[in-house]
Amino acid sequence: MSIDPSSIPSFGLPQPPQGGTPAGPPPVIVPNQDLVAQLLDQMQLKHVVDEEGDLTAPWENFRVYYMFRGDQKELFAVRAFYDRAFTSEQKPEVLAMIDEWNRETLWPKVYTHTHDGVIRLIGESQMIVGGGVNPDFFVGTTANWTEAAVGFERWMAERLDGTAEEADGEAAAAEEKPADES
Repeated sequence: MSIDPSSIPSFGLPQPPQGGTPAGPPPVIVPNQDLVAQLLDQMQLKHVVDEEGDLTAPWENFRVYYMFRGDQKELFAVRAFYDRAFTSEQKPEVLAMIDEWNRETLWPKVYTHTHDGVIRLIGESQMIVGGGVNPDFFVGTTANWTEAAVGFERWMAERLDGTAEEADGEAAAAEEKPADES
């Protein structure tokens, strides 16, 4: 028994143009730091190259590093280092918080790092790029990872500083007030 190839659903794969020659494979590039710098410029993000040669985009409460690692720079990583410090006594609640984030989001995956008794959080996303990657995929993914790193900082601030709960509490209190009786 054979399967008719036209009966297999596409699932979004590019289809060759009808009646013409196939378009060929999508473009593939091996990204580098210059491409990432161009992307950060397009996103209008300030960035610098640190003393280790990694591209860094600083925010008020954290920094995002764009790094190529491996013998041939085949691993691309976006790492966010969050400035907020925690004590060892706070670690169980911090772990519960980042467990919730990691369970409910794709990236960055967040973990703790302890140095001199101070606990800080690091968010990380990685992709292997040594064999090449579609430029649109690389740019879109890098931009999404950057936005997600910013999103984690906001999410964490809401959880820990109570900004979201206070706003929700005020809204609920306003709804519960009885209407003025005339």
